[in-house]
Amino acid sequence: MSNETQKTVSSGSGPTSRADTTLYKAGMFDSLKIRDFRFLWVSSLCATFAMQMQMVARGWLIYDMTSSPLALTWVMLSFMLPSFLFSLAGGVIADRLKKKPVMILSQLLNACATILLAYFIYTGNIEFWDFIYFGLFNGTILAFSMPARSAITPEIVGPDNMVNAMALQSATFNLARVMGPAIAGGMIAFFAAGDKTSTEGVGIVFFVIAGLYFLSVVCTSMLNYKGEPIARKKASPLEDIREGFRYMLDEKLIMGLLIMGFVPFTFGFSASFLLPAFNHDIINGGPGDLGLLMTAMGGGALCGSLLLAKLGDFPKKGRVMFYCAFLWAISLALFAFSNSLHTAMAMGILTGLFSAIFGALNMSIIQLAIKPEIRGRVMSMMMMTHGLMPLGVIPISALAEYIGIDIALMVSAAMLVVSMLLLGYFFPDLRNIDRGHGDNALVAKRS
Repeated sequence: MSNETQKTVSSGSGPTSRADTTLYKAGMFDSLKIRDFRFLWVSSLCATFAMQMQMVARGWLIYDMTSSPLALTWVMLSFMLPSFLFSLAGGVIADRLKKKPVMILSQLLNACATILLAYFIYTGNIEFWDFIYFGLFNGTILAFSMPARSAITPEIVGPDNMVNAMALQSATFNLARVMGPAIAGGMIAFFAAGDKTSTEGVGIVFFVIAGLYFLSVVCTSMLNYKGEPIARKKASPLEDIREGFRYMLDEKLIMGLLIMGFVPFTFGFSASFLLPAFNHDIINGGPGDLGLLMTAMGGGALCGSLLLAKLGDFPKKGRVMFYCAFLWAISLALFAFSNSLHTAMAMGILTGLFSAIFGALNMSIIQLAIKPEIRGRVMSMMMMTHGLMPLGVIPISALAEYIGIDIALMVSAAMLVVSMLLLGYFFPDLRNIDRGHGDNALVAKRS
C-alpha cells in the first residue's frame, strides 16, 4: 500500500480537515442540499424504479409465454454478460470523456429501446428472443454508462458528504426494491383485467417504465457539473486498462476493499437469491408470504441506508464494516433456522439492515480512496465482479437442492464470517480505516 493511500484512509498526522478533528454529523438528507446531487439522486430514483418494475413485468410475461424457469435465467444472463465484457471499456470512457454527456446518451438510448420493446409487447408481436436481444443491448448500454455515473458522485458532493450521498443512493435502490415490484404487479393486474390480453397490460407497464427512463434523462440533463476528465498524459485505451489493473495491484488496500465488496456479498446475498425456495421449503409459504419476506428484507435494507445517511462522516469506518459483516452473518444464520413467517421476517429485516450498511460503507470508502483520474476504471472493475456474483451462488444453490435450504444458508453465513476473517488477516489495514479521507490528502494531493 502506498503512503498516499495510507494517508487517505487512516487518521494520520499533519494538517487536518473538519472531518479529522470533530465528528461530522450529517443530517439524513444533507447531500440533497447540493443542487447537482439532488438532480442526480432523482435521476437515479427514476431509473432504479424503472429497472425494478421492468424485472417484474419482464419476468411475468416471459414465464407466461414459456412456462420455463430456465428461460428466465437466460434472459437474466443476457443482461449480466455485457457488464462483464464491456465494463472496463466504460471505465476508460468515464476517465477520458465528460461524464454528463455519456450518462445522457446512454439513458436516452435505453429509454428509446424500452419504448420499442413496449410497442412490440403491446401489439403482441413479441417473441422470447426479443427479450434476449433487448437484454444484451440494455446490459451493454449500462456497462458503458454506469462507471461514469458512479464516478461523478464524489466529484459533486466532496469527501465530507460521501457517506451520506452513498447511503442515500443505496436508499433509492432499496426503496425501489420494496415498492417497484408491488407497483408493477398492481399495474399488470389492473391493465390486464377485463377484455385486455396479458401482452397489452404488460405493454402499458413498459410504456410507463420508458417514461421513467426519459424522466431520468431530463434530470441528468439538469446537472450543471459536466464531469470534466482530469488532465493526464495521453495513452491508448489498452494502456488505460493496464494502468487500472496496475493501480489495483499496487494499492493493496484498494484491492482488499474491492474483494470485500464482492466475496462476502456473494455469500451474504444467497438468502435473496434463494428466498423463493426458503419460502416454499421451510415456512410452507405461498406467493403472499414470499412478498412479505421480500418486503421485510428490502425494508430492513432501506432502514440501514437511511441510518447510515444520518450518521454521516463518522470515524472508525473499517471496524464498523467488520462488525456489520459479522452481525449480517448472525442474522443470516438465525434466518436460516426460522420456522415461522414472523420470525423469518424479523431476521430478514436485520439481514437487510446490516447488509445495506456494509455495502454502502464499502462503496463510500472505495470512492474516497481512489485517485480521481482512475476512479471510472476502478468502478468498472467492481461492476465486472458484481456481474459474476450470481455465479458464486451456484454452489450454495446446489447445497440447497441436495441437502436443504436451511443448511445451505448456514454454510453461507459461515463462509461470510470466514471470508471477513481472511480479509482481516491478509489486509489488516482494512480494520484501521478511520474516516476514509484521513488528513484530507484525498483533496489536497489528488486534486
